[in-house]
Amino acid sequence: MNVSAKEAFVLACSTAAAVVLVGAAALVISQPAAATPQFAKDTGKPCAECHTNPQGGGTLTPFGEKFKANGNKMPS
Repeated sequence: MNVSAKEAFVLACSTAAAVVLVGAAALVISQPAAATPQFAKDTGKPCAECHTNPQGGGTLTPFGEKFKANGNKMPS
């Protein structure tokens, strides 16, 4: 199969355009991360251990900041 330079250029440009469109769509569609109650389930501690909101999410307590800074592992 012989492909002319013009056809190769069109194919390369369309592939690049498709990659850009998919990347842009991923940025537009993505949502911010949300806290999950997994830590509370695993440790038996309430969400308020890490969050100022008793239901979790939002601003972190000093303990929550340490937990986050320690790679989401229990601080020593």
